[in-house]
Amino acid sequence: MHKQIDETGYTKGAGWAQFALALGGFGIGTGEFIMMGMLPDVAHSLRITEPQAGNAIASYALGVVVGAPVIAVLAARMSRKYLLLALMAVFFAGNAASALAPGYYSLVIARFLTGLPHGAYFGVASLVAASLVPVGKRGSALSRMMLGLTVATLVGVPLGSWIGQLFSWHIVFAFVGAVGLVTCLLIARFVPFREGDAGAHPLRELGALRNSQVLLTLLVGAIGFGGMFAIFSYIAPTLIHTSGMSARLIPWVMAAFGLGMIAGNLAGGKLANGDVLKIIGWALLWNVFIMAIFPFLALYVASGLLATFLIGTTSVLLPSLQIRLMDVANDSQTLAAAMNHSALNIANAMGAYLGGLAISYGFGWVSTAYVGVMLGIAGIIVYLMTIKYARKHIPV
Repeated sequence: MHKQIDETGYTKGAGWAQFALALGGFGIGTGEFIMMGMLPDVAHSLRITEPQAGNAIASYALGVVVGAPVIAVLAARMSRKYLLLALMAVFFAGNAASALAPGYYSLVIARFLTGLPHGAYFGVASLVAASLVPVGKRGSALSRMMLGLTVATLVGVPLGSWIGQLFSWHIVFAFVGAVGLVTCLLIARFVPFREGDAGAHPLRELGALRNSQVLLTLLVGAIGFGGMFAIFSYIAPTLIHTSGMSARLIPWVMAAFGLGMIAGNLAGGKLANGDVLKIIGWALLWNVFIMAIFPFLALYVASGLLATFLIGTTSVLLPSLQIRLMDVANDSQTLAAAMNHSALNIANAMGAYLGGLAISYGFGWVSTAYVGVMLGIAGIIVYLMTIKYARKHIPV
């Protein structure tokens, strides 16, 4: 079956297809970020420390890191529509296991399982979304697809935090799993079917790992975005202990982060229609600035909410990273697109781990921001290496 293209260059029914993909992003985003808002509740329920509860965040991120490249390589010839359906089925199973987890270790294992389809889903969904629109609109298309992830931080995560406080964090994961089931139905109905790439081969996909521009771009995301996760992974206890914020305000903290994510994502999508390499540089500088002022803003409740909003705007980096990978990946599109989210969850795991380490060693709750600044500066150094190599070997 061939795609039907209208006179504007868009695939017919693209809007509904993008909505289906975005809903999947909403479910995944809610499931990923909800742990940050429920961290104190999970720690209390399982009788562990908050840094230990943070290991469930790191476990999820590790699942993304492992799952993204493995699934992308093994499923290289599979129809992207059927692959998306399979990934959401695994996502449902992982959240069901999380909801039923009776203890710390079972929760950590369940979160690892839930993370496995994350990177591959967003990678494949990005390729599908980009294929539905003209080339010059890819940034906006990716932004609309990723809107589900950012809306999750505005609506899904605060709602989940409230449900978790009112009932139980187990119920929250059951809700997220239900979103995965609905997404399967919508993808089956609205995402156009195309045959898989018969010429695809695991070795061809693995060619992305020999491409220096792909590797450097992935490294920019893995290091440069780690600072956001270092701070946000512990945002609830940080504001409670530093500013004296009431735990009842944590859903509003999650909403502030969500608003920032939406603002950053929409701005990043527009900017990614232009020179993505330059935008990546400016976004990295913005991220470092936000992390540098976080310790001062976190001292008070009102400015702490503002700081959380600003942390969310660091998402301005994401569309440009995805487009950059699509531009330099050549024949390894699926693996490169999936590996972007694998890299971002290396950032998640590394940020959560290093932030928790700084807290555990007694440097204080706002020490996560110092970790963030150091990671942000390291990301800028890698970015400058990317620029230098790109100018020598390929047109920027």
